[in-house]
Amino acid sequence: MDPYTYFNWGLLALTFVLLIVIGYLSSRYITKDSEGGFLVAGRSLGPFVAAGTIVATGFSGWGFIGSPGVTYQFGAIEVLGNFFFAPAMMIAVLYFARFLQSRALEMGSNTIPEYVAQSHGGGIMGRVLQGVAGIITILLLLVFLTSQIKAVGLLGAEWLDIKLGTSATLMIAVIIIYTMLGGLAAVAWTDTIMVCGMALAAVLIMIQIFTSVDLTAWQSSLNNIDPELLNPTTGAHYGDNVATVFLVLPYAFLFSAVLPYMAIRFLAMKPGIKFHKVGVYVAILGALLSLIPIVGLYMRMQFPELEDPDRAMPMYLEHFMHPAIQGLITLFILFAMKSTANSLLHTVASATSHDLRLALFGEHHSDHGALTINRIAVVILGIVGLLMMLYAPPFMLSWLGILGSGTLMASMIGPVFISTFWQGSGWGALTAMIVGFFTSGYMMLFMEVGWLIGPLTGCAVSSACYVGVSLLTDRNHAGDASSNMNLSGTSST
Repeated sequence: MDPYTYFNWGLLALTFVLLIVIGYLSSRYITKDSEGGFLVAGRSLGPFVAAGTIVATGFSGWGFIGSPGVTYQFGAIEVLGNFFFAPAMMIAVLYFARFLQSRALEMGSNTIPEYVAQSHGGGIMGRVLQGVAGIITILLLLVFLTSQIKAVGLLGAEWLDIKLGTSATLMIAVIIIYTMLGGLAAVAWTDTIMVCGMALAAVLIMIQIFTSVDLTAWQSSLNNIDPELLNPTTGAHYGDNVATVFLVLPYAFLFSAVLPYMAIRFLAMKPGIKFHKVGVYVAILGALLSLIPIVGLYMRMQFPELEDPDRAMPMYLEHFMHPAIQGLITLFILFAMKSTANSLLHTVASATSHDLRLALFGEHHSDHGALTINRIAVVILGIVGLLMMLYAPPFMLSWLGILGSGTLMASMIGPVFISTFWQGSGWGALTAMIVGFFTSGYMMLFMEVGWLIGPLTGCAVSSACYVGVSLLTDRNHAGDASSNMNLSGTSST
């Protein structure tokens, strides 16, 4: 075995111990049978930790592996698209998080499906809404989790010189352990450590690239390979028109504000938190991580005939970084992938163990043993995600991620985003979730419309259904939950 492989194993072992220790320490937010501690970290996140977990989760594996691969294949349009994520996340924090947090705090919502149920009146319809939202969340985020496990497995396999299955099993195992121990608090604190490493990796990579290449020669080389790389005439994977790349901004905003595994961070922030501080931290960290896709253009010049675009980042590290620095940056990239994988796993487990339980048994069902159920769900669903990755057909990481997250966004936009400002009915929320699910899913799977058109069309149709059906049905009882109801029967902390 190469000496640097031993070095990599040592780095991995140290970080595994660190992550597990953080998971153990985070368990102090979880008192006996307190789901609020597991699900929303006892509403304890401060500005930097909140920003760190938001950015780490938003950029993650697709940012370090998928996005350079897409840039390698389609060119600079992906670099532009990627830059929209940082301002979109900042806007979500500054102009939406406060409303969602305050309303969820009044009702005691511990998950996004529970928020949907409580904000639309509760009762039998609330249970139906919580169940449907939970099922959709589970189905679509398991798809996304599959892509994240594959990403972390691929990189870990090359880094440690082991097989993909062994690598993926090792990585998901440690994620299961610390997520099971500390719930969202463990996820948020480990994310914050991870995002600092990710930002450092971005700086090191940019220094290497821009000190090793002449910009004029780089431009000339890319134009010789394919003029579309730097001067696109279409939106490539985003759509036929070059202007479709600007749809990334609203997409990324809704991504941050609506998706359950992102929006749950807003519920977990401390009451009275300074949102402008969170926004500043998000902008700084997001801007640094937005530079990563440039690796794809660099590798297209250096290795123009890669068969698998997703190999761009691993090949870059192998050929252009000292082995020790390569090992360190690879560790940071693994951090990036884990930061989303742990968030997805926590959200899926929460939907399974909390939302489906309440949907089936109602608000008066005993919460005794709920924390044990939460933790068992983390273990089982982590294993399910691993098995899905091992037996899934070949897929492009970024596409599968957008299929899962984009379709979930289309399902949730009405009952989560629109309802925060304009209260619809339970029937409107139910219709919107179902229509958004099938519209976006169908367009992504069966129509050649680009990666953003499907989810955004699903959002538009779903929103129209939410408003239209709500206007035709009784809205008198929707939104009263904040004053008289807590579906979970648990404390908000």
